[in-house]
Amino acid sequence: MKYGFVIPGGNLDAVIGLAVKAERAGWDGIFYWDAIFIKQVPLIFDAWTVLAAMAMKTEKIKIGAMLTAVNRRRPWKLAREAITVDHLSNGRLIIPVGLGAIEDGGYSMVGEPKDRKMRAELLDEGLEILTGLWSGKPFSFEGKHYRVSEMTFRPRPIQRPRIPIWVVGAWPRMKSMERTLRYDGLILEKMEPDGSFGEMTTRDMTEARQFVMEHRRAKTHFDIIHEDQTPIGNQRKGAEVARKWKEAGATWWIESRWARPREALPRIEQGPPYIS
Repeated sequence: MKYGFVIPGGNLDAVIGLAVKAERAGWDGIFYWDAIFIKQVPLIFDAWTVLAAMAMKTEKIKIGAMLTAVNRRRPWKLAREAITVDHLSNGRLIIPVGLGAIEDGGYSMVGEPKDRKMRAELLDEGLEILTGLWSGKPFSFEGKHYRVSEMTFRPRPIQRPRIPIWVVGAWPRMKSMERTLRYDGLILEKMEPDGSFGEMTTRDMTEARQFVMEHRRAKTHFDIIHEDQTPIGNQRKGAEVARKWKEAGATWWIESRWARPREALPRIEQGPPYIS
């Protein structure tokens, strides 16, 4: 299992400093959120600029934004930004993607589409454009929402066969889960019959992992990502929590403390909840 940490906010120097400290403390990945405007959060910076700064200040740790709503971006511009950060980091970028949280003012306050079906269509087309442009070969696209005349993107990303893409999968919604199979990782969420998100269980993860194993055709590496928290000051307890998710199929543990920014530094310095 690998271990990542989501930085919940703070001033820019602190955010970059936490990335450096996370690398020194043995974390495998450091992530920053991708948002435009959230009332409850006083300090938000552009995720891709932050990732570029992280890339220049670290050497080994994976970096990414948790997570990028492709449906509110121009995918050709996102493709170029991703290539740039992949090169700056010497191939350490991961791109977690999903439909996005509509409580972010980047949807509700600027007229972006909020309809779930529309956002899903834009996400699917956007991901196809990203991967096509990253190929380094002539690429064109004709979709319902996007059109791209033939162009060839150079340079290609450093990573092969592409920059890893992790996709949110709403278990047990088959259309959502099938989307994840085309890419490189599953950020698992539990969706109730009424469309609300529920509490994920290890049984849910085991079942979702079995679905992936039975239906994914590609033989390339595939990650299953679980976000949660482990206690500060009790590594043994943290390892016990992480172990049950590893046994259920998780390959990445992402420590997420969205509402507790003051806990970020002590939790990062404590290090990952390593399983002995």
